[in-house]
Amino acid sequence: GQYLVGVGSYDMTGPAAGTNMMGYANLFQNTAGIHFRLRARTFIVAESSNGTRFAFVNLDAGMASQLVTTKVLEKLKTRFGNLYTEENIAISGIHTHAGPGGYLQYLIYSITSLGFVQQSFDAIVSAIVQSIVQAHNNLKPGSIFIRKGDVENAGINRSPSAYLLNPAEERARYPENVDKEMTLLKFVDAASGKSIGAFNWYATHGTSMSRDNLLISGDNKGAAARFFEDWFSSKNESSSITTNIGKLMEKSKTIKATGGQQCGKTTSQGFKVRKNDGSLFVGAFCQSNVGDVTPNVLGAFCIDSGKPCDFNHSSCHGDDQLCIGRGPGYPDEILSTKIIGERQFQKAVDLFNSATDQLSGKIDYRHVYINFTNIEVVLDGTGNNTVKTCPAALGPGFAAGTTDGPGVFGFQQGDTEINKLWKQLRDVLKKPSQYQEECQKPKAVLLSSGEMFEPYAWAPAVLPIQILRLGKLIILSVPGEFTTMAGRRLREAVKDTLINNGNGEFDNDTHIVIAGLTNAYSQYIATFEEYAHQRYEAASTLYGPHTLPAYIQEFKKLAQAMAKGEKTTKGPSPPDLSSVQLSLSLNPTGDSPPAGKMFGDIKEDINQPKDGSFNKGDRPSATFWSANPRYDLLTEGTYAVVEMLQGKRWIPVYDDDDFSLYFKWSLENTSFHGLATIEWEVPTKAIPGVYRLRHFGSSKKAVNSTNHYFTGASSAFTVS
Repeated sequence: GQYLVGVGSYDMTGPAAGTNMMGYANLFQNTAGIHFRLRARTFIVAESSNGTRFAFVNLDAGMASQLVTTKVLEKLKTRFGNLYTEENIAISGIHTHAGPGGYLQYLIYSITSLGFVQQSFDAIVSAIVQSIVQAHNNLKPGSIFIRKGDVENAGINRSPSAYLLNPAEERARYPENVDKEMTLLKFVDAASGKSIGAFNWYATHGTSMSRDNLLISGDNKGAAARFFEDWFSSKNESSSITTNIGKLMEKSKTIKATGGQQCGKTTSQGFKVRKNDGSLFVGAFCQSNVGDVTPNVLGAFCIDSGKPCDFNHSSCHGDDQLCIGRGPGYPDEILSTKIIGERQFQKAVDLFNSATDQLSGKIDYRHVYINFTNIEVVLDGTGNNTVKTCPAALGPGFAAGTTDGPGVFGFQQGDTEINKLWKQLRDVLKKPSQYQEECQKPKAVLLSSGEMFEPYAWAPAVLPIQILRLGKLIILSVPGEFTTMAGRRLREAVKDTLINNGNGEFDNDTHIVIAGLTNAYSQYIATFEEYAHQRYEAASTLYGPHTLPAYIQEFKKLAQAMAKGEKTTKGPSPPDLSSVQLSLSLNPTGDSPPAGKMFGDIKEDINQPKDGSFNKGDRPSATFWSANPRYDLLTEGTYAVVEMLQGKRWIPVYDDDDFSLYFKWSLENTSFHGLATIEWEVPTKAIPGVYRLRHFGSSKKAVNSTNHYFTGASSAFTVS
């Protein structure tokens, strides 16, 4: 093959108890278990002839982090030298709002997590590195196919009143106010002809799970990836087993709970259903220009009246907190997550099965760091009309939140004024300079984060932008959330620049995708027209009304350099703030079970059904005495297993990386001892048989003591 291709995947699930989730900025949304695990998924492509390559990493995380990128690059340099650098690695987040936070270095993004969370940060960095190493070790000659198609009813525009402010003639060029196109790459091993992975890009928010959810989840894109990978691995499997339910029920009655037992640090890895030996198919659902796209496709309604929210402000009687978007499974957010995930998964399967357009041509990349706080932007070709970007700032519409997750009472999307009380509170933190207030207009400056440096920088100034080329496919790595129209303008500008400067190397078949939330994070990028409305996306467009023109200008420079084969200068390096991070969150200090009990003992066993057998859709559950899951993340292991009796052996058939299995951790109300509840929603594909639930965990008696690992299983039960 013309290319070398390799894929990799690694568990990046962070602390599953007591850690604030990143996304909704809800101080009370702290992890309390796992719905399904988070992963870092990587593909690497290289030219066979000269080894020119790039790596693309897709994270089941809210967004990329500059500090994460910095530390990943340091570790890769130690292992690979200059083979993988900031120029040819892209690290992109899917934008789930249900992953542990505390891994970004700028203060504004770690307030609700009470500062930096080392355990969360380390899990992400390690997973990225391991997934890249795995993909690198898997490099072999292969082919890459591309296919595009529309995903139906997986996203709607959550700020349609802002979108309508874009010029009518521009809007008339597009059939929808969101981008429905999914672009998929299919990777095939040249020697065997077998597919090894597929990555796709499509824009919809990771907000099917609400701001009240406490279970770690990859949301709809993480779910789609799990469905896709399981679909591929199960295509040739048979699940027909002849059963006698009566005999099974009698057998299950004789099998009681095991009680708590000691085990080893890696024991749970042996109970994983999908063992990560580097041979597994890797399917990734990547993010794009997601800024104003919500998966809550039924629309936004007032929770008091049931009527649609105010169109311009997304509020109810002036109250933003009453306006909530509804997913297709409303009021069941997990069902909504499943449905939106399935809609992306099904389209990916269609594209995967029909992908015959083989990519060929050059692999290339360009990368630059830019200080976005003072870019001089030329708005016309003459150079006579120039404007500047501003230091970062947030407006009152940011505080209002969105229909996916309302913010603070007293604010509405579209606010361009701040009341006296909030101004006084703002000024206690930092009164914005007059220059800042003028520069950001019509945004009213609620928080001048770009002028705040105590105890360290609140917001980024220097950001990376990047272009990756794989034949006729161009990937634009952007460190934020472009709205639908902002993304369209960027894609169009880059394509025109490549065609006009490439001496025929680029044409109308050149395909541009935006990889959102990549390499760093700087919130939103709205169009100039949308900025005037100051809804959430505009109020969160940090660098003022000309943020998008600045991005377009700088990306055109990169595109021109790529088209002409010219190198680019690195630009100013972003800071490494790891040495000044504050952390106010408390680590667990030691756990012990109640007197006379062991960790892994049953507190509440399976509640056996009256007819003796569970049916598909039922939820058998068991609760175990357990310790805080932060003592060990059980990376590439599992806290929860469903075992099936096959002959005389118990075989793991589901674990905490499955959509149907829930691991929930809590403290007992009176004694404050730890409890782990395992709940299994019996899937429609479950084979009739005898099952039990197993729990794994780790404990410490004191902060500095050694870890003790334990397990325990419930009584058996029958599924018919």
